[in-house]
Amino acid sequence: MSADIRRIAVNTGGGDAPGLNAVIRAVVHAGIRRGWEVYGIEDGYDGLFREGGVVRLDRKAVRGITHLGGTILGTTNRGNPLKYPVKADDGSITYVDRSQEVVDRMSDHGIDALVAIGGDGALAVAHQLSLKGLRVVGVPKTIDNDLAVTTLTFGFITAVETATDAIDKLHSTAEAHERVMVVELMGRHAGWIALYAGLAGSADVILIPEIPYDIEFVCDKIRGRWEEGREFAIVVVAEGAFPRGGEPLFKQTGKGQQRLGGVAHLLAEQIEEQTGHETRDLVLGHLQRGGAPNAYDRLLALRFGAAAVRLAAEGSFGCMVALDPPEVLAVPLDVAIATTKTVPLDGDVVATARALGICLGD
Repeated sequence: MSADIRRIAVNTGGGDAPGLNAVIRAVVHAGIRRGWEVYGIEDGYDGLFREGGVVRLDRKAVRGITHLGGTILGTTNRGNPLKYPVKADDGSITYVDRSQEVVDRMSDHGIDALVAIGGDGALAVAHQLSLKGLRVVGVPKTIDNDLAVTTLTFGFITAVETATDAIDKLHSTAEAHERVMVVELMGRHAGWIALYAGLAGSADVILIPEIPYDIEFVCDKIRGRWEEGREFAIVVVAEGAFPRGGEPLFKQTGKGQQRLGGVAHLLAEQIEEQTGHETRDLVLGHLQRGGAPNAYDRLLALRFGAAAVRLAAEGSFGCMVALDPPEVLAVPLDVAIATTKTVPLDGDVVATARALGICLGD
């Protein structure tokens, strides 16, 4: 089945990831080659709700952006049109459903199909819009690599490289000062970044959400380092990791919101108290999202963008592109967002960590 398309749009939602601009460029070039007009919606769906927020994208607009981090369209993780925040005069926030308004405004702009780039949250929105009749093709984006049915998501490998580089640098300062260094990486429900970067960066301890940790095992590993004459240690922890019988740690922001994080600081305090060794903590945070995508992520992002346009041309809507090496396939959106892809505990990467003597907290 082929779709009658003259004009498509593309947007980026959720947290940014290295490779977003490469997807946009591929969508624009592939769409123009089919004789379509391509438009960008700024800041997720917010651009639909303001004047000038839907912009024409031609080849000139996307020239030289493949290697750039961020997104030329802007993004947001607070503009869910299914639960859109509206601030009242008294400062209170209420939430309204503007999803039908999104569908109507897309129609007003003459847009025949949308390429929605995002993680599980943004793709869940895309799925709901698809059920309302909007013709949507999803592109998976998350540095956490936790979207099911795709082997990899673009941005993940670059984030791992960024984290590994930081861990490499921590080795020298930890050894010089005979310290334990605890570095907190992103990973709310899945520990892919922490596991991969921890392995690549020769960490002594790696703690991930999939394996609740015992602080005694962590401290035993660190004491063993000193007994062997290696008087420093590197602990890598995913932000969503938690102890046995406990739960992930949240911290209060200045606006009264709760935000995941703080486990590295807690671990550093516990390790120093129980081992007597000076311990410092570092939260890598948004550094993992920034910077230029590496060659692999650029290629994967370009492949995803081109594949999304092919699916739109075929009329395969309500789907997400997914990597199933060596191919890029179409997967229904409802299947793509149904489950979170966590680290398999019986998999080769975990087995490799154990074989190298890395403490996983259990």
